[in-house]
Amino acid sequence: MNRLLLLAIAIGSLAAAVALSTKLPADGTPSSSAPFQIAAGEKNPWTHLKTPPSDKQFQFVVVSDRTGGHRANIFSKAVHQINLLQPDFVLSVGDLIEGYTIKEEEYTKQWDEFDSYVKKLQMPFFYVPGNHDLANKQLIDYWGGRYGKSYYHFVYRDTLFLNINSEDGKASTITAEQAASIAKALDENKNVRWTMVFLHKPLWAEKDPEANGWLAVEKLLAGRNYTVFCGHVHRYQKYVRNGMNYYQLATTGGGSKLRGTEYGEFDHLVWITMKPDGPIIANIMMDGILPENLRLPEVNEAGTVVKKQPLHSLKGTLTLEGKPLAGMTVTFAQQEAPKGFRVANADGLTGADGAFVVSTYEKFDGIPAGKYKVTVNKTGRGYYDGEKPAKSPVPEKYTKAATTPLVVEIKEGTNEIALDLTN
Repeated sequence: MNRLLLLAIAIGSLAAAVALSTKLPADGTPSSSAPFQIAAGEKNPWTHLKTPPSDKQFQFVVVSDRTGGHRANIFSKAVHQINLLQPDFVLSVGDLIEGYTIKEEEYTKQWDEFDSYVKKLQMPFFYVPGNHDLANKQLIDYWGGRYGKSYYHFVYRDTLFLNINSEDGKASTITAEQAASIAKALDENKNVRWTMVFLHKPLWAEKDPEANGWLAVEKLLAGRNYTVFCGHVHRYQKYVRNGMNYYQLATTGGGSKLRGTEYGEFDHLVWITMKPDGPIIANIMMDGILPENLRLPEVNEAGTVVKKQPLHSLKGTLTLEGKPLAGMTVTFAQQEAPKGFRVANADGLTGADGAFVVSTYEKFDGIPAGKYKVTVNKTGRGYYDGEKPAKSPVPEKYTKAATTPLVVEIKEGTNEIALDLTN
């Protein structure tokens, strides 16, 4: 019996030694091929020494909208911050210039400025076009002459990257020709572990995703693991469709009231770690990325000048049949602007008590005087909508400017209003 016991102990010890030898040699000295060069004992002051396969894990960054009323010195600073993070490469979701001009001198200047920033990146940058970048025939032709393809794909470490043009020939469109190109790319890369999709607009959230071509893309993606990233709305939101995650990003310098995560309004970089079994998404706020001396380099990126109407305070409450409505976006659309100004749109998010404070140009800055139509919608800002978003409690007539009965007059000074909806 004693011999059998000794034999069992010997076999157990041998198995443990073999298992340990995958990390360290039998004598406990470091091995040049082990991920960690460390001498292990029977007891060790660490949790474990497991690391992912180096050929299966990598990191990259996604930048969101730079333009659409871009703010000074944001994107250009982001370039320095990305260099601090040292991802393998950087992807975009479009709206890289302000565009919307037919003057060649102007859009050439805008692209020269943008390229001067991304050329400072220490890793590759991949362009994806937005509506500002391809707003007219002149800009479409210029893109082709300067950058070539407006949609393309590449494979990196067994991951397929599909860069889609959501403005293919006209706004909010994926043409049959582009869909055929996507089908070919997918067919040629059937066995990749994951597919990452980038485009500018959230075409699935538009009125007719079948007509704009998005549903055809989803059909092509069916049966594989994939993740989608877009921008355009300047507001962070997560969707789940067909069991897959879709991310609508906030901004990397684009126009925003910057009211924070509750509103989905912030400047960020998306840091993505591709693991063997899929991506891990981390939103990194730009004001939290600093070098060792805590000072980023000075930059000189001009922003869009916005001519602002004088503002006045407005606090309100929203109820339905007398009961508070929480988590609703209350939007005020100015019916006529003073001469020399653009019409204003202000909005606010209701709290648990139905109270809201509005913002027009910046965080909680107020609202111009004038006559407004008011609409109310269940917010998706910063929230996960799920496969089927919960039904909104707001009666349909209040959700659209064409049908809302709510009209208010904002006067100079302090304003307080109570909006009570009826079924």
